[in-house]
Amino acid sequence: MTGTSDLSDSSNPIQLGAQLYAGKAKILYATSDPNVLLAYYKDDATAFNAQKRGTIANKGEVNCAIATNLFKYLESKGIATHLIEQVTTDRQTIKAVKILPLEVVVRNIAAGSLVKRTGLELGTKLNQAIVEFYYKKDELGDPLFTDAHIALLELATPEQLQQLRKLGLEVNQHLQAFFNQCDLTLVDFKLEFGLDQQGNILLADEISPDTCRLWDQRTDNPSDRVLDKDRFRQDLGNVAAAYQEVMTRIQAAFAN
Repeated sequence: MTGTSDLSDSSNPIQLGAQLYAGKAKILYATSDPNVLLAYYKDDATAFNAQKRGTIANKGEVNCAIATNLFKYLESKGIATHLIEQVTTDRQTIKAVKILPLEVVVRNIAAGSLVKRTGLELGTKLNQAIVEFYYKKDELGDPLFTDAHIALLELATPEQLQQLRKLGLEVNQHLQAFFNQCDLTLVDFKLEFGLDQQGNILLADEISPDTCRLWDQRTDNPSDRVLDKDRFRQDLGNVAAAYQEVMTRIQAAFAN
């Protein structure tokens, strides 16, 4: 992207302003409405706190489509999100929110850092879903925080923290049911939330193979079943095809 003019779309005219934020997966732009932003999904891929970088073909378009569908699905289940609409294949208009500096991670099956921290065997099904909070601070490596740490740095009020836990588990319940329809197992996932002008908590950022671990229920092969960013992290290959497969199944589920 060379400038905001490249984001114009004659079928969805948006008066774009300055670039507000350039993240690992998205760029956010101001619009003529201070309560509305435009999110542009990039093809860039990062892992291990951006120590590994690359590109996944068509990732921006695929993740934008997946996130839009999943946010609409969650809205239908009563979960308030920042999504307004998808305006092009790789862009959404979203409500402007103040992002809470916490990543809310929900885990159903042992994988990733949970395996490293607990010694559980990869793939161990947890007795119940657990919710973890990580401090969004790249220079610190996004550390795992307890409630006491969050209170110490005043990152969220006790009431907000309670609501984040509740929302995380509700989203998990809805997504597990939906992904099962797609023959996908939701291993774990990351959520981000923000506050609107009225102080309401809205689900923000995205839900996609970048932010979820998704295992294919149609195969028992440990490497073939991975349909998420672990294919990029672990150099398993066919990353773009895995993301595309997730989108195809999600779209098929909505079509039915």
